[in-house]
Amino acid sequence: MTTEKTFEKDKQMDYMTPWGPFRRLVGLRDRMEQLTQPWPGFHGLASEEEESLRRGWVPPVDVRETPHVIEVTAELPGIDPADVDVSVQGNVLTIRGERSYEEAKEDETLHRIERNYGRFERSFTLPRSVNYERIGASFKDGVLTVQVPKREEAKPKAIKIDIDTSS
Repeated sequence: MTTEKTFEKDKQMDYMTPWGPFRRLVGLRDRMEQLTQPWPGFHGLASEEEESLRRGWVPPVDVRETPHVIEVTAELPGIDPADVDVSVQGNVLTIRGERSYEEAKEDETLHRIERNYGRFERSFTLPRSVNYERIGASFKDGVLTVQVPKREEAKPKAIKIDIDTSS
């Protein structure tokens, strides 16, 4: 579609959409972005590799709570436990690490890169009712599990209340 036809189409759309001061600028931005996109049929790896390395990644995490512990589980497949750091500062639990990029060997050609590489960091605010001195972590089969025990006074207690039925 030529630029003139695109402009005519936009001009026709002016009659059907409400006026907005930035609508034309958004359209111009979208057209400029199209100029920077790879052309159809080009399947280069360089831009995908650079994007994956540049943005880093965020591992999926589950946080569950029982009456006695808060458990944080992070999926970290393919990461050496030595490359993972778990720390608490104030009441913030932080998990950080890095998945290193595996360079292609001389006799290999990478056709697709879908795994994410780079540094990651996840932080979670903990309640004041946890026992910071007893926090523990384990790493097995690419899964990091951090156990944050609650202090005794924070654990729920059942209190039996007698009901007076004499009145």
